[in-house]
Amino acid sequence: MSGQSFRIRDKGRIDRTKPVRFSFDGKSYEGYEGDTLASALLANGVHLVGRSFKYHRPRGILGAGSEEPNALIQLGAGNKTEPNLRATQIEIFDGLQAESQNRWPCLKYDVGAINSVFHRLLPSGFYYKTFMWPASLWMTYEHVIRNAAGLGKAPKDRDPDRYEKMHAHADVLVVGGGPAGLAAALAAGRNGARVILMEETADWGGALLSENDSEIDGKAPARWAAETVAELEAMPDVTLVKRCTVTGYYDHNYLTALERVSDHLGAAPEHTPRQRLWKIRAKRVVLATGALERPLVFSDNDRPGVMLSSAVRTYVNRYGVLPGRKVVIFTNNDDAYRTALAIEEAHGKVAAIVDARTKVSGALADAARAKGITIYENHGIVSVQGKNRVSGIEVMQLDATGAGVTGSAKSVNCDLVAMSGGWNPTVHLFSQAKGKLAWNDEMAAFLPGTASQALASAGACNGTFALADALKEGLKLGAEAAREAGFKGRAPAAPKSSEPEQGALRPLWIAPGKAKLGRKGKHFVDFQNDVTAADVQLAAREGYRSVEHLKRYTTTGMGTDQGKTSNVNALAILSDVLASEIPATGTTTFRPPYTPATIGAYTGRNVGPLFEPVRKTRIDEWARSNGAKFEHVGQWMRAWYFPKAGETFRQAIDREVKAVRDSVGILDASTLGKIDIQGPDAAEFLNRIYTNAWAKLGVGRCRYGLMLKEDGMVMDDGVTTRIGDNHFHMTTTTGGAANVLSWLEEWHQTEWPELKVFFSSVTEQWSVVAVNGPKSRALMEKLCSDIDFSTEAFPFMSMKEGTVAGIPAKIYRISFTGELSFEVNVPARYGLALWEALMEAGKEFDITPYGTETMHVLRAEKGFIIVGQETDGTVTPLDLGMDWIVSKKKPDFIGKRSLERESMAAEDRKQLVGLLTEDPNVVLPEGGHVVENLKPEPPMEMLGHVTSSYYSPNCGRSIAMALIKGGHKRHGQTLHVPLEDKVVKVTVTEPRFFDLEGERING
Repeated sequence: MSGQSFRIRDKGRIDRTKPVRFSFDGKSYEGYEGDTLASALLANGVHLVGRSFKYHRPRGILGAGSEEPNALIQLGAGNKTEPNLRATQIEIFDGLQAESQNRWPCLKYDVGAINSVFHRLLPSGFYYKTFMWPASLWMTYEHVIRNAAGLGKAPKDRDPDRYEKMHAHADVLVVGGGPAGLAAALAAGRNGARVILMEETADWGGALLSENDSEIDGKAPARWAAETVAELEAMPDVTLVKRCTVTGYYDHNYLTALERVSDHLGAAPEHTPRQRLWKIRAKRVVLATGALERPLVFSDNDRPGVMLSSAVRTYVNRYGVLPGRKVVIFTNNDDAYRTALAIEEAHGKVAAIVDARTKVSGALADAARAKGITIYENHGIVSVQGKNRVSGIEVMQLDATGAGVTGSAKSVNCDLVAMSGGWNPTVHLFSQAKGKLAWNDEMAAFLPGTASQALASAGACNGTFALADALKEGLKLGAEAAREAGFKGRAPAAPKSSEPEQGALRPLWIAPGKAKLGRKGKHFVDFQNDVTAADVQLAAREGYRSVEHLKRYTTTGMGTDQGKTSNVNALAILSDVLASEIPATGTTTFRPPYTPATIGAYTGRNVGPLFEPVRKTRIDEWARSNGAKFEHVGQWMRAWYFPKAGETFRQAIDREVKAVRDSVGILDASTLGKIDIQGPDAAEFLNRIYTNAWAKLGVGRCRYGLMLKEDGMVMDDGVTTRIGDNHFHMTTTTGGAANVLSWLEEWHQTEWPELKVFFSSVTEQWSVVAVNGPKSRALMEKLCSDIDFSTEAFPFMSMKEGTVAGIPAKIYRISFTGELSFEVNVPARYGLALWEALMEAGKEFDITPYGTETMHVLRAEKGFIIVGQETDGTVTPLDLGMDWIVSKKKPDFIGKRSLERESMAAEDRKQLVGLLTEDPNVVLPEGGHVVENLKPEPPMEMLGHVTSSYYSPNCGRSIAMALIKGGHKRHGQTLHVPLEDKVVKVTVTEPRFFDLEGERING
C-alpha cells in the first residue's frame, strides 16, 4: 500500500484486506486491521513519536507492549480524549486520532528542547535544590512547576463512556496467554477445574506470535496456540478473556483485572461498555506473565530508532513491519541473534552485531556468520549519530574489565539499533502477592522465590525461557493447581518442541563511552523520566543508598511504565557504586496497578445520581407532598423544614421551634443509625466501648454514651437501650452509623475476639418518629391504650413496648430537645401509617411537623452537642464540659489512657462555651473566628471558632456555641468575631440558653 514503505510483503498477522485510516499529529496514515498504532507508524516510516519528560529530547518507539516508556499518546478528542496511552497497545481503527505529547509548538521543533542545552543545571534532584530560595518566589516556582509537570492533558468534560464490573470465582486463574499460560490452562481445564485464562494483548500465544524459528509438535507455534485455544473454548468451565490486564494481586488470592472491551472499536456498540473491571477470587493462581527485555545502557541510547531487540522481532514477525533497512544489533546474549536472522529473512540488512561477550559461538552465531553478518566480539556502542532518527553508530573494543574501551572507534551506518541486555522475569504480580524474590546470577535477574499465597509461576516469569521447558512447566503447574483445588490433577503429556539453543549472557550494566560517564553523551537508564547512569551515581554519592530513596530522588521507575525497563539496570548501577551485591541492595516495591488503569473502570456505574445512593425514609413521600425542603445528611435525604405559603426560612423555623415548646411537634428520626447488639458479653463490650458504665443498666432502661478514639477524642454519641439481659439497641448519629459499626467490629475481631457478642445494622428495619412538646403525652395516650405514660410508670430514659394506632412499637422516652419526648419505633413498613395517625390525632393540639433545622435550634437552646459539629477530632469529653460522663471507676475503656495524659487537662485547650452577641438580632456565621485582641487587619491570634449558631425565638435572641482556648474560665469575658464587613462583639457564657433547670423534660 502506498505510504507503508516499511511494510514486509506476506508477513505478519494483520489483515491486509482491511485497510484502516488514522491520523497522528494531524497527518493521515494507513495501516491494517490488527496493527497497533506503533506498528502502523513504523510501517509508515515514523520513528519520532514524543519528547522526553525533562530534557524534551526526541524519543521513538522502544518496545512492543506495556513496557513502552517513550511512545505515550494523547488519544481522541473532546471529552473522549485520554492521555498517556502507549502506542504499542493502541489497536488502530478507522478515524483514530492520535497526538504526541509534551511538546510545543510541534513535535519536530520543540521549544522545551532548550532544557538539553542546560542539562548540567538539571541533574538528578535539581528541584529539591533549586526551588528553596528565596521563599518569596515560591508561588512563581509553583506556577512554573505545575505547568511543566505532567505529560498529556486530561479531558475537561464528563466522560461519556460506560464502564462495568464483573465478580468472578475460579478454581484456577491463569494469568498470561503465552505458551506456559496456555499449557497451564489446558492442564487445569482437562482435569475439570473451573478455569479463567486472561491475556493482556489482542491475541493468544504471547511470544510464540513473534517467533519464526521454532516448532511445537511439528507445527508453527501460532498454529499450536490457535488449536489449544480452540480446545479451551470448547470446555464449558473455562473462561478466556483477552485484551485484559491483571492489574493487582491482593490478599487471599483476590485479584483485579482490567478488560478493554471496546477500545479497539473506536465507538462502542450500544449497550457495550468501554472497559470492564474484573474482581476475581481464585483457589489457585498460575502466573505465566512472561519476561521483559532489558535495554542496554550506552551513550545516547535514547535516539529514535534505538529499540529493544525482541520488539524489532515482534514488529517483523507479528506485524509485518521492518522498522529499519540497515540494522545494528547490540547485545550481551544469544537471543538478539534471532532478531538478526529474522531481519535478514525479511530482506532487511544487518550491518553488524556488536556483542559484549569476549567469545561468541553456538548455532545462532554460526547462522549469523553464514549470512555474512559482521560480529564485533567484546565491543560496545560508544556513540549514536542522528537527532530525530538514528543515522549511524560508533563501536569500540571493551577493555579487560568491561568498564572501559580501548583502540580506535569504528563507524557503522545504520537507521536502526536493536539492543538486548538480557531478560527480567515479570515478577510484579508475584511481588504484589508478598512473594519473596531471589537473585539469579546466571540470568542476572530476579526470579520468584518463596510465595506467600496459593500461587505458582510458570515459564519465562519463573526464569524458564526454553520453549520445551516452559510448556512442560505450564502443564505440570496447571495440573497441580487443579489437584490442589480438589480435582484429579493429572498432567497431560508435553508436546515436542524445537528452538535454537542459546548460550550464556555477559551482564553489562553500563556500556562505556569514549568520555567519562556524564561528560559527553548521556547513558539513559529510565527513558521516560530522563534518568541517566550519571544521575544514579550522583544520587548514591549524595547519600541515597536505599533503592526506595534512589527511586524518589531520581524519579527512576516513577513513570507510567513503572520502571519495567529501567529498575534492574538502576539498582545494578547503584550496587556497583555501593560496592554491594545486587540482591543485598534490594528492589523497589511493586504496587498495583501493573499498568495504568482508567479511573472510570474503578468507578463503574457509580457516577452521577449513582455515585452515592440517596436514601429516603418511608415518610419522605408525605414530607414532599406537604412542601418540605430537604437537605443531605450523609446518604440520607432529610426534611430540612416545612414552610407555609409566603413564609421565609426564618419565619418557618421560628414557627416550628415555638410549636414544639408550646404544644407538640413531630420529627422523622428514621435516619438515626441503629445497631442491634446481642450476646452474653454484650454489656461488657459496651463497657469497654463507652466512657461511662453499662454493666448494671437495667432491662428497659436507656443510657446516653460517648465513644472515644484511642487518642481520647470524641468519635460518636448516642443512646443505647437494654432490651434484654443479653440484648441492646444502640443509636448513633445519622452520618456516623457505618463508621460506628465498623469500629465495633474492628475492636471485637482484632482486640477482643474472646467476647461473645454480635452486631447487626438495623437502621433500615425501623421507622422512627420523635414526638416532642408539653402535649406529647396527651397525644400518645390518644393512640396507645396499653401503656401508662405517667412520669412514674414511664420515667425519663426508659423504654416500653406496646401498640400505637394499632401498630406494634417500641417507645423510648428520650429527648434531644429538652422537652417531654417519645421516640416511637415501628417496623419500617408502618412508618408512613404511624406518621399519618399522629398527624390526624394531633390536630386538636395544633401538631406541627418539623425538620432538621428546627431540631438543631432546639438542641442548641439546651446546649446538646452534635458530634462532627461541636467536635472536630481534637475534642475530648472534658473539653465539652462532659467530664460527668467519664467513669472514674471502670478499669478501662477505649481512650482512657489518652485522657490521663497531662496535656489533656491543659488550660489552653479549646473548650465548648456559649456566645451571646451584643446585638441580639445578629446571628454569627458558623465557622467564624473568635479573637481577643482586635487588629486593623489580619493576621490576628485566633482563640477558636463558632461551631453552631442560630436565632432562638424562645430566647428572643441569637445564640451560639464555640470552641475557645481556655473557654471554661472565660465565662463573662467579651471577645470579638471579625467578619468581612464588621466586627461582632460577643460575651462568653455557659453553652446552655433555655430551661436551665431542666424542668420541661417531664412535661
